[in-house]
Amino acid sequence: MKSMKLNIPDTQAFLMVSESEHNADMYYASGFLAYDSFVYLNSGEDLILISDMELGRARKESKVHDIIPTSGFNIMDKVRKTGDVDTAYCEMITELIRSKNLNRIAVPYNFPVHLADCLRGAGLEIIPIKSPLREIREIKNEDEIRAIEYAQRAAEKALSEGIRAIKNADVKDGVLMHENSPLKTQDIRAIIDRSLLAFNCEAPDIIIACGRGSSDPHWKGEGELLADQPIVIDMVPRSKKERYYSDMTRTVMHGTPSKELTDMYSAVLDSQSCALKKIKAGVTGADIHNIVCDVLEERGYKTARGKNTEFTEGFIHSTGHGVGLDIHEGPNLGENGKELKAGCVVTVEPGLYYKKIGGVRLEDVVVVTRGGCNNLTMFEKNLVL
Repeated sequence: MKSMKLNIPDTQAFLMVSESEHNADMYYASGFLAYDSFVYLNSGEDLILISDMELGRARKESKVHDIIPTSGFNIMDKVRKTGDVDTAYCEMITELIRSKNLNRIAVPYNFPVHLADCLRGAGLEIIPIKSPLREIREIKNEDEIRAIEYAQRAAEKALSEGIRAIKNADVKDGVLMHENSPLKTQDIRAIIDRSLLAFNCEAPDIIIACGRGSSDPHWKGEGELLADQPIVIDMVPRSKKERYYSDMTRTVMHGTPSKELTDMYSAVLDSQSCALKKIKAGVTGADIHNIVCDVLEERGYKTARGKNTEFTEGFIHSTGHGVGLDIHEGPNLGENGKELKAGCVVTVEPGLYYKKIGGVRLEDVVVVTRGGCNNLTMFEKNLVL
């Protein structure tokens, strides 16, 4: 396995100390999933320093070739000597760095402050930098794209089952009913969760926001689902094995929409369609965001573009974001969005939100190509079920 080449100007190496369950950079660099912290060091060649208990598994699973057990640096002797695990850990890392003849080390911005101070106290120069892995992770290879697409297919199967329950519901006094009981947001979440689990996938914090409350883009939603009201369903599925996310949103309703809601939906759909047609390598995320804003503004809706004050209605967020090992990663499709490159995987999710009406959002995930984009989202877009 070849070592990862990192851009770390003016330093000799890049150091991370973290668990990898919740640290995507650590997992990406090591290919090893662990709940306890371990050490990743890249000085042109990469290595991980890990507890002896995890050594066997790391040698089987990690994509890093050089795997060193903490016993190789006498960690238990250091703990006994210092009487403090953190101090012993710092001494061990210092010894590792010195053994590589290094003294000027880059660390990510989220590096533990106490550990950085301890390493500086040992005479090492520790320089916080923006993680070079973030930019590398923006470009997905074929395996990563397949993993994202797998999560997306699982999500679409799950969403179809959830929407079927909404479509087949009866209506009583404006409330959607199933088997003489109100159909609630938690019922649809349960349907979606069960379907995802069958594909070894999961989706944290599924948004099922109904009615006027859907005017809050990130309101999770609760309670009974209502007829003649928008239902925004937003989910971020990922495979438990590959750990790559996808991201999708559909807005649906059981019943008859108001003209205001129909117009909102049409505007959001058209703005997304225009954006999708213009995405390709070389275009900036700001370009795509401006296309969406242009369409919505032409339809008479306000956008937050260029606004310096609090803005709570209309199009109030960016157009999209990168997706991968994190739900939100680069590149950004917003006012400051940079140039898109082939292999980037981004969401395109315009929305409109009005407190007296509710919200409408549509979200697809696409792979940027040299000549356009490949839409990984195949799910239909119909407001009325």
